[in-house]
Amino acid sequence: MSCLPKFSSKAFLAPMAGVSDAALRLLCKEMGAGLVATELTSIHAIIAKERQLRLEGKKITEFVEFSEKERPISIQLFGSDLDALGRAAKIVEPFFDIIDYNMGCPAPHITQQMAGGALLQNNDLTRKIFRTLVSSVKKPITLKMRAGINDSDRFKDVARIAQEEGIQMITLHARTVRQGYSGQSDWSLIRKLKEIVDVPVVGNGDITSPELAKKMIDETGCDYIMIGRAAMGNPFLFKQIDEYFMTGTYQEYSARYQVEMFLKYAEYALHYNIKFPNIRQQAMRFTKGLVGSTRLRARIMVADTIDDIRTVMLEA
Repeated sequence: MSCLPKFSSKAFLAPMAGVSDAALRLLCKEMGAGLVATELTSIHAIIAKERQLRLEGKKITEFVEFSEKERPISIQLFGSDLDALGRAAKIVEPFFDIIDYNMGCPAPHITQQMAGGALLQNNDLTRKIFRTLVSSVKKPITLKMRAGINDSDRFKDVARIAQEEGIQMITLHARTVRQGYSGQSDWSLIRKLKEIVDVPVVGNGDITSPELAKKMIDETGCDYIMIGRAAMGNPFLFKQIDEYFMTGTYQEYSARYQVEMFLKYAEYALHYNIKFPNIRQQAMRFTKGLVGSTRLRARIMVADTIDDIRTVMLEA
């Protein structure tokens, strides 16, 4: 099995459904993210799409799109059918640097499939999943999980099993599945995880500023930090974190620069098969903090094309 790649920064972009598309990932990478990850992807979808694309003489990268400039890049998989898991991992292995496994998603349509956060309650299946992944491919396997379903101690058993089975890095979103995205994440759990495993630990939850990024590392001893919702419409947060870690200060960005960042996102989006409603949602996120943002969002909501959105943003 190969080792983890070298990361240029301690700040990673979280995999987020409907958010971490190829255009946003590329922006975040350019802004200094040490690792970016695809949106979580179903193992069954990968198998079905690969079969269809192969008949058309195409590769799975037509379905899970990315740019070589994003490297190192991780693909996040979900699903607990062991045969399908091994097959899907083999399909994506040639294209991605890391295969990440999701044991944290709280969305009911994921947990009802005995996937995502639901797996935190099943140690036997969890061990079989990790063993299947590690034995199926040579690329490093990593894990992203939550603290538990509603018991915030479950992660300890899962982490020990992960390390025993060859998982090379563990990200802990320090909330339970039941919490969803509400309440405060409990960073003390990240410190506990760091104490019980030898593999690198990535802390995730409520990092919205460079100061909080440093605070998490100082308080928990985690090796890396992962930014999720705070990076939506705010890719320059990675640059600010990197600057703060190096110098203790960081540059503030103007509203004009925020608009320029979205225009760059829109330009990149044209090169990928990103659905227009997703591009529109990204535009809404880039209006946060702009003067008249409520009015801007109302106009973006009725936009029909990327050019329409560009026009609105340029008037911000």
